Amino acid sequence: MFEERLKVLFNKKIASDTYCLGLEAPKIAGTAKPGQFVMVRIRPGYDPLLRRPFSVAGVTGDTVHILYRVVGKGTAIMVDIHEGHVLDVLGPLGKGFVTDKQGGKCLLVGGGIGVAPLYFLASTLEGKDVEFLMGFRTSQDFFVYEPLAGKGFRVSVATDDGSKGYTGPVTGLLETSLERTEAAPVSVFACGPKAMLRRIAALCKSSKIPCQVSLETTMGCGLGACLGCAVQASFRERERYLYACKDGPVFFAESIDWSVF
Repeated sequence: MFEERLKVLFNKKIASDTYCLGLEAPKIAGTAKPGQFVMVRIRPGYDPLLRRPFSVAGVTGDTVHILYRVVGKGTAIMVDIHEGHVLDVLGPLGKGFVTDKQGGKCLLVGGGIGVAPLYFLASTLEGKDVEFLMGFRTSQDFFVYEPLAGKGFRVSVATDDGSKGYTGPVTGLLETSLERTEAAPVSVFACGPKAMLRRIAALCKSSKIPCQVSLETTMGCGLGACLGCAVQASFRERERYLYACKDGPVFFAESIDWSVF
């Protein structure tokens, strides 16, 4: 983990209210793993008071890419960050996806800005059978950010309003993909809204398919000190609560008590 003041290389709009921020960060770029995140101080001073967590969406050379969507005060401020600005960044943090024993087909399922850590993951799975399932509200929210795109993976898109690809939630695409690959070994990796992850966990459990999820939760410190990102664990775990910043943000789906998540 490093705490550094990093130069902004670019801050590009890539879809409706969605941006990609590039940071010159050789130390973080050299150590970050798919699924890990960074904590960014948006600007000097105490407004906003807390850093904001962002998944590492990809690494190209010494550049760390962060994808973000404007949803509140902090991300609205970020839109005005320009090339040459310097940001205080802490990272890489957390535990990422486990892929060292990965075999068979990889299904990556992302909802909205939840596609961010999956881009990084896809770039490390080159040569494997990878299908990236992306879900968005409308076609205006859809993007494929080429500098982060891995080679050889297939992309399928779902939109809630049917303006692009499959009409309905991205979990509908997942159900179809699982039906097509019933006899083959499959692993699922997912990130997105709670309801989406809950449904994916249930589908994978019923099909006895290994599933890892990256949780999108509010974080105060990113280090496990404030205990603000507690998630209730399933009966399989020794601890009653797990903490997204230090135990995750990536968990095997069976570790989470989805009845209260």
